[in-house]
Amino acid sequence: MYRQVDIEPGTKLSRGVVRRVWGYARAYRLHMLAFLVTIGLLALLGVVPPLLVRTLINDAIPRRSFHLVDLIALAAIGVAFANALLSLAQRWISARVGEGLIFDLRTSLFDHVQGQPLAFFTHTQTGALVSRMNNDVIGAQRALTGTLGSVASNVIGLATTLGAMVLLNWRITLVALVVLPLFLIPAKRVGKRLQAITRESMNLNAAMNTTMNERFNVAGALLVMLFGRRDRELGEFSDKAAKVRDVGVRAAMVGRTFFIALGLVAAVGTALVYWLGARLVLTGHLRPGDVVALAAYVGQVYGPLIALTNARIDVMSAFVSFERVFEVLDHPSPITDRPGARDLIDPTGRIEFERVRFSYPSADDSSIASLLGARPGEPPASPQTRSSGQLGRPAGSRGEAQPEPQQRVADTAAVALPAGQPAVAPRSTSSDGQRPAGPVLREISFTAEPGELVALVGPSGAGKTTTAMLVARIYDVSAGGVRIDGVDIRDLTLESLRGAIGLVAQDPHLFHDTILANLRYAKPEATLEEVAAACRAARIIDLVESLPEGWDTIVGERGYRLSGGEKQRLAIARLLLADPAIVILDEATAHLDSESEVHIQEALAEALAGRTSLVIAHRLSTIVRADRILVLDRGRLVEQGTHTELLAAGGLYAELYETQFGRAPTSPGPGGGRDQVPPPGDGGHALVSGDGAGMREEPGGRS
Repeated sequence: MYRQVDIEPGTKLSRGVVRRVWGYARAYRLHMLAFLVTIGLLALLGVVPPLLVRTLINDAIPRRSFHLVDLIALAAIGVAFANALLSLAQRWISARVGEGLIFDLRTSLFDHVQGQPLAFFTHTQTGALVSRMNNDVIGAQRALTGTLGSVASNVIGLATTLGAMVLLNWRITLVALVVLPLFLIPAKRVGKRLQAITRESMNLNAAMNTTMNERFNVAGALLVMLFGRRDRELGEFSDKAAKVRDVGVRAAMVGRTFFIALGLVAAVGTALVYWLGARLVLTGHLRPGDVVALAAYVGQVYGPLIALTNARIDVMSAFVSFERVFEVLDHPSPITDRPGARDLIDPTGRIEFERVRFSYPSADDSSIASLLGARPGEPPASPQTRSSGQLGRPAGSRGEAQPEPQQRVADTAAVALPAGQPAVAPRSTSSDGQRPAGPVLREISFTAEPGELVALVGPSGAGKTTTAMLVARIYDVSAGGVRIDGVDIRDLTLESLRGAIGLVAQDPHLFHDTILANLRYAKPEATLEEVAAACRAARIIDLVESLPEGWDTIVGERGYRLSGGEKQRLAIARLLLADPAIVILDEATAHLDSESEVHIQEALAEALAGRTSLVIAHRLSTIVRADRILVLDRGRLVEQGTHTELLAAGGLYAELYETQFGRAPTSPGPGGGRDQVPPPGDGGHALVSGDGAGMREEPGGRS
C-alpha cells in the first residue's frame, strides 16, 4: 500500500503527465469517443421523463386523450429500454478501456521492473512495489474511466438539464440555484474531510495488511510459534484492526452526513420550486405540468453541481496514481545491453578478472525514495546479509545474536537467472542504508580456465559472493573489467551471458508450483525424458517417483515442503537442464545429514564435470580437490594456489585453517557431526565457524 499524496491549493496538473496518459489512452481513442457519445445520449434521455410527465399533466389529462396517454406510456417504456441499453454499452466500453489500460500499465511495469538490477530489489520494499502494480495501476484506470468519465457525465448532464429548466422557466431556475451557495462551501470542506479520512484509512489498512503478509508465510508463522508470541501478536493486530474499524465508522458517518445534507438542499430547492411554481400557476403565468417537470429537474441538477465543485481535487488525486506509476517506469536500469552488444555463442567458460574494483550502489542510486519503506526522518533499515560461513575467522561466541528465521529467509532472497537458477544477493550497505559501505572488492585479478574448479574462501565479508555475482553481471564493476572468453561481459547481451551461467545457491528458490514446472523453468521446452535424465544425474529421481503425485507434486512456498537436501538436488537438476558453461556454486552442506550430503556430492560431481566452476567453498573436500583456491580478505585477493601449496606457504589460508580446526571438538557434537574434525582429505564433514552458525552470517555482514 502507499500513502496518498495531499493535493495542495494551486497545484496544477503536469502537462507532461497528461501527454503520457494520452499516450496510453490513444490506443483506445475510438472507444473513448463512443464512451462520450453514450454519456451524451444518456444525458439527453435523462431530460425526457420530466417532459413526458409535463405533457401528460398539461395536455393528455385536460384533453382526456387516451391516445396521447398511450403514446406517453410507450415513450416512457422506450426511454427506459434505451437508457438500459446505453448504460450497458457505456459499461462495456468503460470496462474495455479500463481493463485494457490496466493490462498495458501492468505489463509495462512488470517488464521494466524485471530489467532492474538486484540492488533495486535489495533496497525496495516489496509491498510498496507490488502496490504500484496493483493499487496505483487500478487507480490510474479509475482516473481515466471513472473520475474523468464522471466529470464528463456531470458536465453534459448539468448542461442538458439546466437548458431544459431555462426553456421551461428561467425565473424558477434561478430560484432553484439560489440555495446552492449555502451548500457548496460546506460540501467542499466535507469533500476534503472525506479525502483525509480515505488517506488515513488506506494507511491503516496498509499497516494491517503488512502485519498479515509478514505473519502469514512459513517463516513468519514459524517465528511466531517458536517465540510463543501468539497472544501479543493478536493484541497488536487487534489494535490495528480497531483503528481500521474506527476510521471506517468515521468515513461512513461523514459520507452519510454529506448525502443527508445534499438531500436537504434538494428538498429545500424542490419546495421553493413548488412554492413559486404554484403561485405562477395560480396567476396564470405557468402550467401545472411545467412545475412538476421543474421540480424533477431540481434533483438532477444538485448532484452534478456538488460533484463538480470538487472535480479539480478529484482529477488531481486520481492522476497521482499515474504519476506514481510513471515514477517507477522512469527509473532507469544501470545494467542494460550496450549499443552493439553481441551474443555469447558456444562459450568455453574462460573467466578473467582484471583489476576489478566494486562498491555497492546506495539506496538513492539504485531505488526510488518512495519505495524504500522508511518513515519520514528515519533511514531505511540496513538490509541483512547472508553469509557463506565457510572456512573463516572466528565469528564470535555462541552467544552472539543470529538472524531470526524470518530474516534468514529474506537474506537469501534470490533472483532467477535466465539459465534457470536463482542467484543469492549479497547486500552490503552502511548502517544507514543510504550510501555504499566503501569498496567491497579492490584490485581483484585472476583467470579461471575452461573446465577449472576454483574455490573462493576467506573470512565473512571478504567479497566471495560479490566476486561470483559480478561474473553474471548481477552488478557492474566500479572499475576494471570481467571477461568471458576474452570479451568484456558489458559487451555481451545480458540474455546470452546469463544463459551461459548457472547458479546453485545455499538456499535454492523454488516457486509455489509443481516439481516439473520448477525444473522446466530452466528449459521450458524440455521433454519429460530430459527432465528425468537431469533428475537422475542429480540423484533426486527416486524421490520424485516415490511421491504420490510424482512430477505434479506442489513443492510449497519457496519449496518448504521439501528438505534442504532435496531442494539442493532439485536445483542441481534444474542447472543440468540449463546446461551452462559456467557454474557458480554456493556450497551448502554443513546443515545436511550424512545421507543427503552424499547424494548432493554425487550430484555436484555431475554438475561440475567439464564446466568452469566458481565455488564459494564450505567443505574441506571441495577445497582439497579444487584446481585453485582464491583467498580473499577485506576485498583483496591475498593468496591463491592449491590446498597443499597454501598450507605450506603459511599465510592467511593456513592461519584460518589452523584456527578453524584447532578449536573444534574432536568428537561429534549434538548436530550429528557438524563440528567433527574431518581427517585430512575427508570430504564427509562441513567446515563451520566456531560459533556453530554454519553457513549463516552475522546480521549486517556480507559475503
